[in-house]
Amino acid sequence: MSSEPAADGQRRTARGRLPADLTSFVGRRAELAALARLLGSSRLVTVTGPGGVGKTRLALRAAAAAAGRSFPDGVRLAEIGPVQDGLLLGHAVLEALELTDSTARPPLDVLVEQLSDRRMLLVMDGCEHLVDACAELVDVLLRGAPGLRVLATSRQSLRVDGEHLLPLAPLPVDCPDGRRPDAVRLFADRAAAVVPGFELTAENREDVAVLCRRLDGIPLAVELAAGRLRALSVEQIAIRLDDRFRLLTGGARTAPPRHQTLRTTIGWSHELCSPQERLLWARLSVFSGGFDLEAAEYVCAGEGLDPESMTDLLADLVDKSVVLRLDAGDTVRFRMLDTLREYGAHWLASAGEEQRLLRRHRDWYLGVATWGEVEWFGPRQAETAERTRLAHSNLRAALEFCLAEPGEEQQALVLAGTLWFYWVGSGHIGEGRHWLDRALALAPEPTGARAKALWVTGYMATLQGDLTGAAPALEECRRQALETGDDRALAYAVHRQGCAALIADDPVRAGELFEEALWHYNALGEMNSNVLMAMFELGLAHLFQGDAETGAAWIERVREICEEHGEQWAYAYGLYAYAHARWTTGELRQARTYARECVRLNHRFRDLLGIVLGMELLAVLETEGPEADLVEARVLQGAAHRIWQGVGTPFFGSRSFNGPHREGAERARSGLTEDEFEEAFARGAALDLDSAVRRALGGGEFPPSRPFDTDGRPPDPCPVEPSPVPAL
Repeated sequence: MSSEPAADGQRRTARGRLPADLTSFVGRRAELAALARLLGSSRLVTVTGPGGVGKTRLALRAAAAAAGRSFPDGVRLAEIGPVQDGLLLGHAVLEALELTDSTARPPLDVLVEQLSDRRMLLVMDGCEHLVDACAELVDVLLRGAPGLRVLATSRQSLRVDGEHLLPLAPLPVDCPDGRRPDAVRLFADRAAAVVPGFELTAENREDVAVLCRRLDGIPLAVELAAGRLRALSVEQIAIRLDDRFRLLTGGARTAPPRHQTLRTTIGWSHELCSPQERLLWARLSVFSGGFDLEAAEYVCAGEGLDPESMTDLLADLVDKSVVLRLDAGDTVRFRMLDTLREYGAHWLASAGEEQRLLRRHRDWYLGVATWGEVEWFGPRQAETAERTRLAHSNLRAALEFCLAEPGEEQQALVLAGTLWFYWVGSGHIGEGRHWLDRALALAPEPTGARAKALWVTGYMATLQGDLTGAAPALEECRRQALETGDDRALAYAVHRQGCAALIADDPVRAGELFEEALWHYNALGEMNSNVLMAMFELGLAHLFQGDAETGAAWIERVREICEEHGEQWAYAYGLYAYAHARWTTGELRQARTYARECVRLNHRFRDLLGIVLGMELLAVLETEGPEADLVEARVLQGAAHRIWQGVGTPFFGSRSFNGPHREGAERARSGLTEDEFEEAFARGAALDLDSAVRRALGGGEFPPSRPFDTDGRPPDPCPVEPSPVPAL
């Protein structure tokens, strides 16, 4: 029996027999198990996915494993890809099954007759270009041959009654447990076949990982890239990936034409789309990462795409494996693999629509940021943080567009400044400064957008402990506000100058500035999370001066307003102040309760600064009382040290904020050996964020965050009766 090699790593065997493997099969353990379960319970299973993702290889591997056990009459392969005329489909399947009939009967009738009493698995590979004809044939065969099961591969579903889908994703490009990702393993295996002796080393491992990420883990793309090692290094291949469709050519000569280059593989999917689907594909290329239906409708509809048809068109692209459907809680999101996105971007540029679509994309995500800033003050803060996190990659793309496009600099200032709540509240202070610094350098005009960008920059620089960078930005904002009569910018500038003074260990001056800022806020009728933070910080300024009564009064005022508005982020910082105050007065149980709730709430937002402040307090509390655990205290200090590295200068460089850490370290050092002291710290520094938070909370899973008790008070009632808060 004749056979021939093929690019998918198998040897083609004549007349429908399953081919033998020529190359190793890498990964897909979970997918093989899922496919085996489906074949055991379903009569029609279709493996779907984008071109080059490995549908054929997976299906044939699963079919070979099932051949001897469940199908006494065998497993046969019908390759549908080479069949271009739907009228010849029945003849092709007859040939694959080695069935002959010389009568004038339709081939479908012959198939039903011949298969009616057989227990067989039929693999139909590559159905997408004849999907209607394949669906009709499969439907008739399954109804007429009860012992037959069909395993199909297709870039879109057949939509036949009883069909079960197995969507196939690319190979993993990252492994959280430290194992080598399957995409990297595949590259290394195929590279060794091209360059004898090739292996992953400390020098090339990261380059290979980056390469596989940029190729989305698509097996065909990874194999084509490995083939380029005949002439290029891994690093050179990665550099040339900006034109991946020109680079990734040269598949095996015996491969189906659509699999010999990446361009033709994706182009095959493009040809199967209707004109409107192709137009939507091109327009969706402006999205970076995931997007939802509402974003797609706003950005892409109109100018040839009926808004009413968007849902159906998007569903059709999902069905054709051009767009991936992502489950995200109660909503459905979508994304395109970068390889398909770049193909669409080429067509978008060719149509002359790129700038218009990029501007619409920017407008949508400016709206996301603006609405997020509004909703940040209220009961939907956690949802706002999550929605903004999901939009993060698109917000980056929108910012990059504004900074690269002449005339859009002011919009860059607006967008970067509006996102202050996300930069600060969700642990992205460093990135926020990056965007703001770039925008401020491009737009020196004294506009309202620049004023806001200046105080946000000064705010974030202060939180990083960079007072040298904060001072000029805040002073320029204050000076511009006075010159232009911008009272709102003046309030924010003075407020953030107060933060800088607090961190510079001048609580008296800080208190004066906070009071001035609160006067301006009150005159403006301003009430939001920033105003609450000014109150909290004023309370801290009094606490640091030893005035616990006035400090408690301001912090209690924060609690009351948070209760009224359902605000949780500023409340979490108020919990830090409660905990700090209780620690200084020796009320350890209450202090620990407040500090843990501070950590828990801030972890919900991924606010690194709030987490680490609470964790430092928990560390020093571990050194207190009859049940003190000095080793655990030092472990928590090590974990906090790692988090500080993602924030900026530890404790902002402030003696006041550093007090709990310094005292805890001194106690731990006095009670531990030097080796115990250092080893416990190193153990904590090795913890990732979630593990560190779990440890700080006492182990176990994260319980639901509880910002208020039923009466809106902190989890443990405050035993100190605060004095009346001064009128604002």
